[in-house]
Amino acid sequence: MSKLYRKALRKRKQRIARRLRLRQWPNQPQPMFRATNIHYEMSEKCRAMSYGGIGAIHAMVRKLGLVEQLDDGLPLLKRHLPYHESDHVLNIGYNVMLDGKRLGDIELRRQDEVFLDGLDAQRITDPTTSGDFTRRFREQDIGELMERINATRQRVWAQQPRGFLEQAFVDVDGTIAPTLGECKGGMALSYKGIWGYAPLVISLANTREGLYLLNRPGNVVSHDSCVPWMDRAIALTRRHAAKICLRGDTDFSLTAEFDRWAAEGVDFLFGMDAHPKLVAVAEALAQKDWMVLERVPRYEIATEPRRKRVRIKEGIVRQKGYRNRKLLGENVAEFRYRPLKCRRQYRVVALRKNLSVARGKRVLFDEICYFFYITTLEELTAEQVVGLVNERCDQENVIEQLKNGVNAMRMPVDDLLSNWAYMVMTALGWNLKAWLALLCPNRRRGAELLRMEFRRFLHAVMLVTAQVLRAGRRIVYRLLGWTPWVGELLRTWQRLRRICFT
Repeated sequence: MSKLYRKALRKRKQRIARRLRLRQWPNQPQPMFRATNIHYEMSEKCRAMSYGGIGAIHAMVRKLGLVEQLDDGLPLLKRHLPYHESDHVLNIGYNVMLDGKRLGDIELRRQDEVFLDGLDAQRITDPTTSGDFTRRFREQDIGELMERINATRQRVWAQQPRGFLEQAFVDVDGTIAPTLGECKGGMALSYKGIWGYAPLVISLANTREGLYLLNRPGNVVSHDSCVPWMDRAIALTRRHAAKICLRGDTDFSLTAEFDRWAAEGVDFLFGMDAHPKLVAVAEALAQKDWMVLERVPRYEIATEPRRKRVRIKEGIVRQKGYRNRKLLGENVAEFRYRPLKCRRQYRVVALRKNLSVARGKRVLFDEICYFFYITTLEELTAEQVVGLVNERCDQENVIEQLKNGVNAMRMPVDDLLSNWAYMVMTALGWNLKAWLALLCPNRRRGAELLRMEFRRFLHAVMLVTAQVLRAGRRIVYRLLGWTPWVGELLRTWQRLRRICFT
């Protein structure tokens, strides 16, 4: 970064630090919001927009070759009058990166002259045309769209340091995407009594990227049609990962596939239902086979431990006399077990929870609950296996971001396939955030950006006020605002200009 940029960033940071410094305030006669004489004026020459981060995102997209991937691999349009396939896909993907929550928000950018100049676009599609584009997709077209995005993803992974994917954890889970529409094709009633769809999400836990998204009717089981897409995820990550581990809950414990995955060198870690046969094996274990589970703290306390807060909910439960289950202790053990559809035995880690069931202040009885996890990971201890199972819960956060962060599962269009296409194109915004973080020169800040919630990412990186100038065959984004992440945005943009992707 040039000395001029560093000086400007340092001054802006110092100015805001000076305003927010700790000081002993005297009693103030007026509130902090003191502006009274406010006027509005229209600027004739100076033009700006509130989403200056989009320039770096589009520069990354062009540098990675995503535009060519989309135009060459998606022959959905016979003639380009005037839009190409990449224009439609990126228009929907960029919409969520500019704080758009629905297709109708595209019209705001379509009427923004500064935004159009910033991307050197004569015009962009209106919301109706974008919705019509989603209805052009067939199932194989949506699969090809995801493969084209994943081909671009490979170029990002190729720029990562050695050991980046020493062990790739591919998480798989299903969710429910409700809809209030009465005429949505392919929707059904879920087991929770909710009308809508049941998307399948396959993500990479290492980077929180969504690898594959599958839309399904709302009444299917979680593991429906998941095996071909899990195999695709294995093939995708195998090019860069030394080891691959599949993770999922009990619905994805597909014993008919275990032997094949193990023969291919793919590890797995799935939950298993506590059916009577497994419970009988666990209860037959000797007491010496059970060890007390000592959970590893999620973080180290840097200062002094704080006093635990009063549990308000538990107090109300006791006061009202509701039934309350409280954990008294946890033990782990392991044994070998051969599922009915497998030809070999696998390692099963059993987690035994000792629960106390009370009503009000009166203890009713003690209860023992078992949880079972089947895995090919032999080098880990039983405690580490349980820890990996708990880490898989982070996929729930990824699904939450896809649902309510980028709003990929709003299901705003016609039927199952068109909503599937919309879901994939909108989820591209989440993946672009991850790619920007992976290409950040500062690895520590990049890791922080990778785990950042999407809404915070928008306000920290994307929604920065910028003046757009056209001079000397260049499109210049002159940043007027400042956030603590503007420096990383500039450094990443400068790195993108130097990188030669192959």
